[in-house]
Amino acid sequence: MKFKPRRFKSIDIFRGMCMAWMFLGHLLDWWLKPEYFFIRNSAHMLLDSIGASGFLFISGVSITLSYRNQMYRVETLKRISYFRIRLSYFIRSLLLLLIAFLYNTAIAVSIKNLSWIWSWFILMTAAFSLMMMWPLFKTPKLVRILIGFFLWFLSAYLYSILSPYQGNSNLSGIFYHILFNTVDQDPFINFFSFFLFGTIFGEVLSSSNFEADNEKFKRYLNKHIIKPSLLIGPLLILTGVALVFPSFLIRSSLSWLIYTLGIDITILVILIFFEENGFFNTKKSYRFLFYYSYYSFTVYLGHHLLFFVCVNCFNAVSIWIAVILTFILFGLILKQIYKLWGWKASIKSIIGRLSAYLAKRIDLSRNNSF
Repeated sequence: MKFKPRRFKSIDIFRGMCMAWMFLGHLLDWWLKPEYFFIRNSAHMLLDSIGASGFLFISGVSITLSYRNQMYRVETLKRISYFRIRLSYFIRSLLLLLIAFLYNTAIAVSIKNLSWIWSWFILMTAAFSLMMMWPLFKTPKLVRILIGFFLWFLSAYLYSILSPYQGNSNLSGIFYHILFNTVDQDPFINFFSFFLFGTIFGEVLSSSNFEADNEKFKRYLNKHIIKPSLLIGPLLILTGVALVFPSFLIRSSLSWLIYTLGIDITILVILIFFEENGFFNTKKSYRFLFYYSYYSFTVYLGHHLLFFVCVNCFNAVSIWIAVILTFILFGLILKQIYKLWGWKASIKSIIGRLSAYLAKRIDLSRNNSF
């Protein structure tokens, strides 16, 4: 019997929400007049939890579902070698890292500061998260949870020690640059934990893929995912809010990290609950966000061209009209691109297919050499 894993449309919806906020958040940064920056700051405080952190969390969920499905093909169906899966995984990580450094280099050249070649923008954080995750796939879930929280406490400690040396050329300044440049972006030491926690969620979710019976599948989902997550998510939110009030509104603070993880878990599990219980029609309602999800890396790189459209030219009212219309127009363009070119316009898909192709060629050459 051919194995066909379930596709959770909630994952596409959640990733689409993350990309939508990234898209709208950047337009607020670029197009709003400086005297109205309080609107931008308020929006970031309220919605940043589903930005880079949410994207890395849902990427951890997705990569784990993919990994478990690939292991099923290796261990049960015997259709592919473990060597090829592992090689494809690392080639994909390296290709993403190459794109990340090219992106960082473009930013560094544009602002005439080459030190920004090493900066923790989301692409570089995602690439290092992929590379670091492979040996952790086989570790128990509890170990990953402990690692995730340990990194957050370690980050808070190191930041308190190293931040006074920001910009210095001594050893402490170099370590600060490596770990936290720039702290208002997505430093690996903070944001890898979201990816790590996402793999735990994905691992539990992947077990439901093997439940052929729909009723058993729903019972499993309810017992192992929905009920625990609806307890854990709100508990993390309350912990983050109460920890050092109101620092949960300060990006990358320990309170914010815990609070944000709770938000991400809660939103995703609510979407899964709605999808599985038919509260919305995923065949129709998720499609617009699907294009932002499917073309996530393409959108991230391509939307920077909008920076040049209108720098600092909208007020508190016109900015919302401008960003919403632009968001809708961009989505309609993505829809047409999907109809015309499909995966060929998706950088994420191209990287995946290219890495799989290269891994296959290397694996075949390796086998033929023996």
